[in-house]
Amino acid sequence: MAGLKRNRLLAERPLPRDGREPSPHASRSPSGSLRRSVTVNLAESPLGWLKARGMVSDNQFDAGERLRADWERSQLSPRVTMRWDAPPMGKGARGAPEIDDPTTAQLAAKRRFEAAVAAVGPGLSDIVWRVICAGEGMRDAERALGWPARAGRLVLGLALDRLAAFYRLE
Repeated sequence: MAGLKRNRLLAERPLPRDGREPSPHASRSPSGSLRRSVTVNLAESPLGWLKARGMVSDNQFDAGERLRADWERSQLSPRVTMRWDAPPMGKGARGAPEIDDPTTAQLAAKRRFEAAVAAVGPGLSDIVWRVICAGEGMRDAERALGWPARAGRLVLGLALDRLAAFYRLE
């Protein structure tokens, strides 16, 4: 009964001009379109956590953030849902629709990411990927790699130094 009453009250409220429910963080621009503001806490990342406690230098942090930006820009992370941008098939067409080539920015980011991981080296790139790209905490990354406790921070520091050299931040 309470659920029905709540739905009725929501239906009686006036909606905005465009008919959508505004979020609590939504505002209108001067042109009348709906805008949203998003607050991001950079210290929530494992690398940000280490930086806030003085465990990585500014150059190491900047190198890690550049790698993470290349990772995100190249769209290498696993997809959560299907691709909705594929064009529908026309009448009589058979097979999968042709997929557009990725943008040049995405390809350039992928090349930079792969070159940076190669510059870090095969022994160090595992911890870099887990902490920076996958967002795993240091303890989880050490456990997944089978390393002793507190070994990951030392190895990550070496890897971040190589990344800083690759991105010419030194």
